[in-house]
Amino acid sequence: MAACAAPAFAHNIGGTDAAFVAATRGPDPIPFLYLGAKHMVTGYDHLLFLAGVIFFLFRLRQIALYVSLFSLGHSVTLLAGVFFGIRADPHLVDAVVGLSVAYKAFENLGGFRTLFGVQPDGRAAVLVFGLVHGFGLATKLQALNLNPEGLLVNLLSFNVGVEIGQVLALSVILAIMALWRKTPLFGRTAAGANVLLMLAGFVLAGQQVAGYIFGGAVS
Repeated sequence: MAACAAPAFAHNIGGTDAAFVAATRGPDPIPFLYLGAKHMVTGYDHLLFLAGVIFFLFRLRQIALYVSLFSLGHSVTLLAGVFFGIRADPHLVDAVVGLSVAYKAFENLGGFRTLFGVQPDGRAAVLVFGLVHGFGLATKLQALNLNPEGLLVNLLSFNVGVEIGQVLALSVILAIMALWRKTPLFGRTAAGANVLLMLAGFVLAGQQVAGYIFGGAVS
């Protein structure tokens, strides 16, 4: 049963990366910068959420605002979570991360307005979920038992790397979406894409809940 609970596409920090981080003594900003960028680029749950956030944003100013709010949120909890040793079960944190993907897709589909007659403030939701995503990143680093020597420099470097990775991944997503929006298919497939996005969020959340109950791997 536990094997079924383990996520199929884990983006944990593992292997030689984990060994390097655990063995680091003192500040070593460049490798941590790289690891932060790598973790974000391979962080499919974070990227799915960002894809949902920008799905119906057409102006660069709007995109910049929402992405900045997300970055602010995850930077705060990533740094505070690791530096001050604030802990939570990583399965439960990542379950909420998965639900954030489903939430954003449901919002894109107009679900809140249809079912409840209200439209939540998207900016507030992105900031709050940014805090959760950052805490998810923090749990990955906490699992490595980082050495306190040079911790702040290494954390800041990892966070900058995350931002660089986010910009790179987001640039690709935006380019693909820009091409998609120029085709007649966008109007006909946008709703279906968000349904799939919502289902993906529920699957991600379900995997983590199963992992919490049955002791599976953390994504």
